[in-house]
Amino acid sequence: MNGRYVFKARVRLEAAAEAVTLEPESAETTVTLSREAPEPGTEGWLFFRDTLWRGEVGEADYARTLAEEWLEVPVEAVSFRELQVDEAYFAALKAAIADDLEAFNAETVSAVLSKYLGSSIRVVDGGE
Repeated sequence: MNGRYVFKARVRLEAAAEAVTLEPESAETTVTLSREAPEPGTEGWLFFRDTLWRGEVGEADYARTLAEEWLEVPVEAVSFRELQVDEAYFAALKAAIADDLEAFNAETVSAVLSKYLGSSIRVVDGGE
């Protein structure tokens, strides 16, 4: 069972020593980063509920802080791209959501997925 969150981040390069300069003072690059999605029902599995809203990062400052922790470089912007899951993860995610719809303030699993992930779920086969 595999799931991962995929984000796009714009990072800023900074010189580690005063003798090193960058022209211009900062450079930007776009980094695609993936974060393992905890197994549904385990600690941290509600990351999507606590961080995303309709397939977008809910709180930009918080997301930048998380990305800076993951990348260990300054992050200027971060955006959510998708939750990539295999069939087993997707089935377990839907089952875990169904077990506690009240926690999501929703009546159906589909409503929860739409509310927090929008259309940003991609089911991939095990080889991808």
